Amino acid sequence: MSETEFTTRLESARKDVEACLDRLLGPEPLEGETARPETLMAAIRHGVLNGGKRFRPFLVIETTRLLGGPADAALRVAAALECIHCYSLIHDDLPAMDDDDLRRGRPTVHTAFDEAAAILAGDSLLTLAFDIIADDATGLDPVARLALVSALSRAAGIGGMAGGQALDLAAEKTPPDEAGIVTLQAMKTGALIRFGAEAGAIIAGAGADARARLARFGAVIGLAFQLADDLLDLRADAETMGKATGKDAGRGKGTLVSLHGPAWAERRLTELVAEAEALLSPFGARAATLIAAARFVASREN
Repeated sequence: MSETEFTTRLESARKDVEACLDRLLGPEPLEGETARPETLMAAIRHGVLNGGKRFRPFLVIETTRLLGGPADAALRVAAALECIHCYSLIHDDLPAMDDDDLRRGRPTVHTAFDEAAAILAGDSLLTLAFDIIADDATGLDPVARLALVSALSRAAGIGGMAGGQALDLAAEKTPPDEAGIVTLQAMKTGALIRFGAEAGAIIAGAGADARARLARFGAVIGLAFQLADDLLDLRADAETMGKATGKDAGRGKGTLVSLHGPAWAERRLTELVAEAEALLSPFGARAATLIAAARFVASREN
């Protein structure tokens, strides 16, 4: 698949996901809700409908497509995953966490509104994600929806993204060794990317081998994503990234790039892409888009 074809596919998924999120974040309360407060909804929409490539949702859509699963269900699960990701960014930017004023080139939620609004926006998105998956409108049988809720809970929670953020904060005081860095990054960044790849197998009702293979693919490109991000943090400016750069180094946080250097990181990225391609080889030509996604992750510029 050419770079242009991949970019077109990624952009199409982005538009579909954003349209779905726009509908899900409308002003009208759902059955069982009393009201949707205007200021809270404005803060949520500011933190969600603010650009971004929507790469994690793209993985849900493409892994489902690979295995012949239902596209409508994949779109809703993709939107749920993006709700989790955006909640994590909103909370990550708070003064008590990374204290950032810029996200995707715009003021962060606590800067545009206030800290309380940012906390509540994140809380709301976290719970909404599971509401979306559990809803009958997702169109999957209860067993599949339960499996998705379980997998996403573990990817987002104590042993996944939230736990990774706790390790990241601790790393400001006691820099981890290489194994600690790998664990931190696999949790904070890699867990949601892994879920994005694994989700397609659950949605499609695929067997254990396909699910394990796609989960490993997600873990591999999750590591590549973080390596590329660390390289960009070293090389790119804030305008290119849409957020502050160089902050990890400024706070003394160790990264694999700081341990081994940019040349090592570039070689490692090449190895990870090769591993990702090998994992997808049983799917043949049908995996072309996901192979292109692995290459995109390793070579991205923002």
